[in-house]
Amino acid sequence: MAESVTVAELVQQTRLDVYAGEAYLEKRKITVSDISRPGLELTGYFNYYPHDRIQLFGRTEISFTQKMTADERLMIFRKMCGDDTPAFVVSRSLPVPTELQQAAAEANIPVLGAKLATTRLSSLMTDYLDGRLAERRSMHGVLVDIYGIGVLITGDSGVGKSETALELVKRGHRLIADDRVEVYEQDEQTLIGEAPAILRHLLEIRGIGIIDVMNLFGAGAVRSDTPIQLVVHLETWTPDKNFDRLGNGDETIQIFDVTLPRVTIPVKIGRNLAIIIEVAAMNYRAKAMGYDATKTFEDNLNSLIQENSAIDEGQDAIPNSPATDSVDGTHSSAQKPTGKDE
Repeated sequence: MAESVTVAELVQQTRLDVYAGEAYLEKRKITVSDISRPGLELTGYFNYYPHDRIQLFGRTEISFTQKMTADERLMIFRKMCGDDTPAFVVSRSLPVPTELQQAAAEANIPVLGAKLATTRLSSLMTDYLDGRLAERRSMHGVLVDIYGIGVLITGDSGVGKSETALELVKRGHRLIADDRVEVYEQDEQTLIGEAPAILRHLLEIRGIGIIDVMNLFGAGAVRSDTPIQLVVHLETWTPDKNFDRLGNGDETIQIFDVTLPRVTIPVKIGRNLAIIIEVAAMNYRAKAMGYDATKTFEDNLNSLIQENSAIDEGQDAIPNSPATDSVDGTHSSAQKPTGKDE
């Protein structure tokens, strides 16, 4: 987790325009991802002013300031300039009040802007800051993008994670991270995984060493980050261990506050792990789209049991034929056949 982000990094990543204070972009630090819309502050209410946040001015705020006198604007803007206020941002390319530029210059605070709508601009900055300032966890594993699904491959050291990832890359999928995966929570339902800077695009293969995947396979074989949607755990096969064969054992793992589905795959000589993991990702996507092969099998099995039960019940309900009710199939004395001879 980064303790802070400079305003210069925010400007570069979100492509903001610098209206004033370019010399202070590297000096001003952002420590929280929340964005403030200073509506109440413009009316003079500063009891709970979040001075450590980026102050975003939209059409509502700019329209309100136009009804204030120049002295009122200057007084309010000066009160908004805290020692830890990172920057002022104006959306929709709206005109920046002269008094705001004056107060910001006195406090060495940059004034930024963008053409985007206020809500879109706020979301853009929040998403970036959430990713940079979020708590991170380093996990041992390999992260691969398979058909657009982020698959985190875990397992003991030497079980074959990196070799499997290499085979997946050769099959057209993309590598995000090998050995160490930096994981952070984007929101309550989404985990993002990325590689540490020192390991980006690199893969370790025992016997060969470190290889650069992007250099060998091209830019299309790597990706900087991806949401993690499925965890595949590789475990050495032993005769005394039972593995799920029908897929009805819903296994999960919790990382931060997000619960992810997990599949345990036994590792054994002769098994093509890359294809198996590829199919696991495809099966996960099919389940997400509403099709569950295990449920289909269970429904078919239940239907077959019901059909067999109905046949058995029908046979039990048929009475013995009076013409052949004896054990040897001869006619009973109670109902003898009649004929002309009789």
